[in-house]
Amino acid sequence: MSQNRDLHAAKRNKKDEFYTQLTDIQSELSHYTDHFRGRVVYCNCDDPRVSSFFKYFSLNFEFLGLKKLITTCYKSQDRDGFSQHDSRRAIYLEYEGDKNGNRYPDPHEIAVKHLNGNGDFRSEECIEMLKQSDIVCTNPPFSLFREYVSQLMEHDKKFLIIGRTTAIDYKEMFPLIKDGLVWLGHGPGSRDMLFDVPDAYARDMVKTKKEGSSYRLVGGVVKGRLGNAVWFTNLDHSKRHRPLILDKTYRPDQYSKYDNYDAINVDAVRDIPEDYRGVMGVPSSFLDKFCPEQFEIVGQMATTRVTESNFGYPYINGKKKYARILIRHKEATHEN
Repeated sequence: MSQNRDLHAAKRNKKDEFYTQLTDIQSELSHYTDHFRGRVVYCNCDDPRVSSFFKYFSLNFEFLGLKKLITTCYKSQDRDGFSQHDSRRAIYLEYEGDKNGNRYPDPHEIAVKHLNGNGDFRSEECIEMLKQSDIVCTNPPFSLFREYVSQLMEHDKKFLIIGRTTAIDYKEMFPLIKDGLVWLGHGPGSRDMLFDVPDAYARDMVKTKKEGSSYRLVGGVVKGRLGNAVWFTNLDHSKRHRPLILDKTYRPDQYSKYDNYDAINVDAVRDIPEDYRGVMGVPSSFLDKFCPEQFEIVGQMATTRVTESNFGYPYINGKKKYARILIRHKEATHEN
């Protein structure tokens, strides 16, 4: 499928039009300040005229000690595209910090330039900007998430991006998590996040959707709601090295074994036994508490498709169970 066809499909997916709120960005990025000093940050899926990512990084440019901020987005011919503004040509913004001493990103300090192409993050000119950057931070189109992450890994970039929790099970994504190349951000996993949305879509949601599930009214303003949003990153943070406190002990009568894999089933993260040294199947919510010094990720049991790291859905006494991530205590690997 061509890039244009992919992007048109993404534009039809309304969730790709969600714009991250500044409060959510501030809450998460406050845990990574040491990573940004002297770095070039690239937000390559952000209309710089409305992007809260651009606002956050430009307002905190000196505090974070950034070297440069670059922001690009896919051009929009209508208000239902990636941009909330009509734009016949795709633009990009560069900001290299305060010039007049007021520690504020004034318009004359921000270089606004036109792109030759359409601003697709996969285009040659956007890839050249990617190569010049150190850290990528944005809310990429969910329908292009696989391709987006693959590009970041191909170019060996540090990143902090928003995705759906369902992305954990992608065949392109889970091996990265298993091998310790990608992990969840500092904020709570599978969180309820609100997003700014275009006016036309906001009106459509009020007419056709249920308040509380698809959207919420905040001060009379319609906010799109996504209940399974999560931050993905390869930037280290303190929470990642905080071990789980375990108070359960293993009893064979309380932990069933799978029919199709040599592991015990654990229905809740709080029920992980501290003394079991074999493989355990735990809910995906475990990743929000995963400490790599405490546990090893062995694989997952999440689909009917068996791969090197995915062993098919778990069964107990012939009954299919919920998807599970397979883990074991780290010291168990040293004992073997």
